[in-house]
Amino acid sequence: MRDSIIAVEHVFKSVTDSTGTLDILRDIDFQLAAKETCAIVGASGSGKSTLLSIIAGLDTPSKGTVRLRGQDIFSVDEDARALLRAQSLGFVFQSFQLMANYTAIENVMLPLELAGRKDARKAATEMLARVGLSSRLNAYPITLSGGEQQRVALARAFVVQPSVLLADEPTGSLDHATGDSIMKLMFELNAELGTTLVLVTHDPAIAARCERVITIEAGEIAKV
Repeated sequence: MRDSIIAVEHVFKSVTDSTGTLDILRDIDFQLAAKETCAIVGASGSGKSTLLSIIAGLDTPSKGTVRLRGQDIFSVDEDARALLRAQSLGFVFQSFQLMANYTAIENVMLPLELAGRKDARKAATEMLARVGLSSRLNAYPITLSGGEQQRVALARAFVVQPSVLLADEPTGSLDHATGDSIMKLMFELNAELGTTLVLVTHDPAIAARCERVITIEAGEIAKV
């Protein structure tokens, strides 16, 4: 395997309420190489999105850990995890998650400005041009189509040149043709920037584009 960038080590996730304990993930264990593309697939409720949240350090496992470039992300506090996310991870969501009161270019500039980049506007302009939105720099999300909003989201995710891109059902809110064009663009950008892609999807055609497919069934890895 190429150099490992993500190591998910015997991760369990359980939640307990008045009705008892529910096991969401059980002994999830795998590694991903730098620049690898991986799809995580499975039925609704199988634990895919929970696993993605744990890889991102947004949720904590009941047992086990995740290492990013060898760093145990759960051995540090939340502030340190937030910094690690800002420095190493990009995110694309089904619901776009754009700032409604920010224009397209302001949305893409935001992570750069938070990182203290002096060239934020230039870099954001270039990335929006790369995703085909040069004419929509000053448009607000409400005036953009779903496909355009997801292109802005892709630009925002890739503009920081993350080591890892985490994508949760990125075409779930789009029609087939638009979704197909978004996935084509995502894979192109991923290859250009040498990013490791971890993609949660229900779509077997999208999963088939990845080098590797991990199937989750009832919280366990059924196929790697």
